[in-house]
Amino acid sequence: MPLVEIAKQNAHEVVPGYTARFIHTEQMTFAYWHVHAGATLPLHSHEHEQVAHVLEGVFELTVDGVSYELVPGKIFVIPRNVPHSGRAITDCSLLDVFNPVRADYQARD
Repeated sequence: MPLVEIAKQNAHEVVPGYTARFIHTEQMTFAYWHVHAGATLPLHSHEHEQVAHVLEGVFELTVDGVSYELVPGKIFVIPRNVPHSGRAITDCSLLDVFNPVRADYQARD
């Protein structure tokens, strides 16, 4: 899998307003999200370390009870098992990178 065209990957609505295209390597999952303004991501946690990167738009990320406004150029590293949630302030394009691989997302492909 040396070359991937993200636009050719299947899109999956994971929660209402959050549609992703996934790429999986041996150690990581890359999730390219399109999020509609106002869509919320419920509070959750997982065993994966997560790097959250806003490519376009404004996204409010709440990690361990503290809210952060993310815009392009701001990246947040969410440690494993830390509760977090989110809300799209505007339409957003996001890239989340997870380690280890998200088997639950692999099952969607």
